[in-house]
Amino acid sequence: MPVIEIEFGTPEYDESVALRDTILRKPLNMSFDPDVLAKEWADIHLGYYDNNFGLMGCLILSSVDENTMKMRQVAVATRAQGLGIGKQLVLASEEKAAELGYNKMMWHARETAIPFYEKLGYKIVGKPFTEVNIPHAKMQKTLK
Repeated sequence: MPVIEIEFGTPEYDESVALRDTILRKPLNMSFDPDVLAKEWADIHLGYYDNNFGLMGCLILSSVDENTMKMRQVAVATRAQGLGIGKQLVLASEEKAAELGYNKMMWHARETAIPFYEKLGYKIVGKPFTEVNIPHAKMQKTLK
């Protein structure tokens, strides 16, 4: 599988930050705060690599408590969207979380991404809210 774990502080990590910046931050006229990035050392970073094109997608997993893992900062390169890379990343993140003993995955989904996550078994929990000036919903799934 082309999904691998990326170590914090490596050149691959820097690539993932650049991809997240391009896909998630720049369209909102935002940028990463170095202090926020420094706190990512304790997170799990996953990347989808294509043999010909390099890093095509990434996401971060953060522990919420002993049962719950939070998926965040899911980004797929524009040219690779719609090719199933997001799905592979999400499935790999679920596998990794379950392997580490977590039984629930949650995350804050942008409104436009809700149908994608519903197809993967995620359910909306609570009421919609606004985060980074975009409508979101908290979604979660019980892991096997």
